[in-house]
Amino acid sequence: MKKPKTKKVRKLVERYRIDKPRKFRLEDMDCSDDGGLKAGEEADQLLQWGVDRIGELQERLYAQDRWSLLLIFQAMDAAGKDSTIKHVMSGINPQGCQVWSFKRPSEEELDHDWLWRGMVRQPERGRIGIHNRSWYEEVLVARVHPEILERQKMPESLVTKRIWKERYHSINEAERHLARNGTMILKFFLNVSQEEQRKRFLSRLDEAGKNWKFEPGDVRERAHWDDYMKAYEEAIRATSTPWARWHVIPADRKWYMRLVVAAAVIEALDRLDLSLPELGAAQRKEFAECRALLTSKSGGTKAGGAVKPLQPS
Repeated sequence: MKKPKTKKVRKLVERYRIDKPRKFRLEDMDCSDDGGLKAGEEADQLLQWGVDRIGELQERLYAQDRWSLLLIFQAMDAAGKDSTIKHVMSGINPQGCQVWSFKRPSEEELDHDWLWRGMVRQPERGRIGIHNRSWYEEVLVARVHPEILERQKMPESLVTKRIWKERYHSINEAERHLARNGTMILKFFLNVSQEEQRKRFLSRLDEAGKNWKFEPGDVRERAHWDDYMKAYEEAIRATSTPWARWHVIPADRKWYMRLVVAAAVIEALDRLDLSLPELGAAQRKEFAECRALLTSKSGGTKAGGAVKPLQPS
């Protein structure tokens, strides 16, 4: 397949990136959008190209050891977070990637501030970190279910009407700090429709191989759908910043959702202008000595033939 042009990838990403958060309305986003593409061989080839390209860029990211990439995934249940991570990241070296799934906080986590568990699981330089759910749960689930705040052991005087705006501010500042120190942040809301979620829940009930994915509590949460949509819209409007943009990805068509996520990751890594480290004069000299030893009769196995290590400058 002919290599897709960078311009095409950029346009695919720009369609769903929230660059003007004040004008953002979730109801304007079509959950079943396919960008004019069709499922099939061409889409499969395009995704495979994306997977391979991410693998190439991740190798440069790891070798350069300067930047890191944080991918945050948020969604309603059954939107496809796990499968998207599985497919899009299938071409990378596992040594350069870390995936964290944030579920109900542990006692240790509850004894810290609510940002703590996310901050201690940030990717090191050269690596890709994936947060399957994140600190955004604290302005989404905690907002829909205020009783969660009671379990966080916060002083009552700090739980005021301004708490959500204060949490947005804390998130923005935390992400700004990470960005200032070399972490590029991409945030994805996988936007599944209520009807498509219903179908996927039924599939999990009807197909034995999917029973393990089903949680009765997920169905009960459907009663709070409108509250969740309101919470997501406000959170995205408040936290889609120049240093950590949200991408609202249509999730009713899984093949297209994966394609757009892959395109966003490629576009972000391309902007870092990553390259493999270049050898200095001293390294080239040492490499030449190693080559001479390896191509000698002894193959570098004779005592006294070792190359002197480079001395720190």
